[in-house]
Amino acid sequence: MNETSEAFLNAGAAERIALIEARLGAALAPVVSLEVRDDSAQHAGHAGASAGGHYSVTIVAAAFAGRARVARHRMVYDALADAMQRGIHALAITAYTPEEFNSR
Repeated sequence: MNETSEAFLNAGAAERIALIEARLGAALAPVVSLEVRDDSAQHAGHAGASAGGHYSVTIVAAAFAGRARVARHRMVYDALADAMQRGIHALAITAYTPEEFNSR
């Protein structure tokens, strides 16, 4: 286990959100907008809930331009790779380019 995944695993709820935001901001800069929500409480008692938290991410970044939805999700998963293995059980992703976000 690397230092980052150890930090994520031992972090509190607010710290985990801050770590997710920092990782996505660094990997997909510039990020126009980023919202991370911890949905873990809604999944308490569910079979995989003890394996990690449930999060929803809405991210707006120019890096998504010209990329299909699956490729955008892969970019987010890649930025959070170690946390996805140790600490994040589920991740709902909504990824927009700035133009898509502004026209919705």
